[in-house]
Amino acid sequence: MIKRREFITFIGGAAAWPIAARAQQAAMPVIGFLSSRSPGESAGVVLAFRQGLREVGFVEGRNVIIAFRWAEGRYDRLPELAEELVALPVAVLFTAGGQPSAFAAKAATQTIPVVFSAAIDPDQIGLVASLNRPGGNITGMSIYPSEIAAKSVQLLKELLPTATVIGYLVNPMNPTAVEVYTKEASSAAGALGITIQVLNASTEHDLEEAFASSSHLAISASYGEDVRPSYGLLAPLWMVATASSRLSKFRQRGWCRKLHGKGETQ
Repeated sequence: MIKRREFITFIGGAAAWPIAARAQQAAMPVIGFLSSRSPGESAGVVLAFRQGLREVGFVEGRNVIIAFRWAEGRYDRLPELAEELVALPVAVLFTAGGQPSAFAAKAATQTIPVVFSAAIDPDQIGLVASLNRPGGNITGMSIYPSEIAAKSVQLLKELLPTATVIGYLVNPMNPTAVEVYTKEASSAAGALGITIQVLNASTEHDLEEAFASSSHLAISASYGEDVRPSYGLLAPLWMVATASSRLSKFRQRGWCRKLHGKGETQ
């Protein structure tokens, strides 16, 4: 696995490889950008991506082209979008929005370098051979080890000692992450005498329904006249980033405290 600057340098270097191999061609190299999310959700990621490329000498439209493909939450579209980018062709394929886009890119090509932005335990889920030696044509960053799920439950219990129920938001369109994180969270919750309630949400509409279910659970978990919070809500970082206003409104009702993947609470 690689660090941020090495990460961007790798992408820039990979984009330059075709130039070295085919110096006679005047066409600019193309970097493929494949995401499971939408452009609106990923504005900050795209901004940081372009800035990182500029830091290593690559400016979009001047000496490199970035070809974007967005699944907009429809994970079933990722294989087709990955194949589109491979067919362009691209010099290097960058994936964002979790491991589903990384797996789609890996399946689409065994020769074009693939760099994923983030994946949970990529060696354990079969994305790479190992963290030290990813192997093949794929590498990237692992920023959320599965143990973070257990740590999040433990921290939330410290913040809300009276909590007896925790709502755990997951994205059912990302089954690998759901399985890994839910298993760790449930194990930690059981040791603390807490009940885990899994709430599925992959779209804005799903979030609304999940929050409605959470409202019912929060009320059910109350201690009669005791107003101490007895319900907590754990939300992964992507939900905090894309639905922070809804999460904040829910928190303001006094029923929960949200804890996201960076270990910050609100």
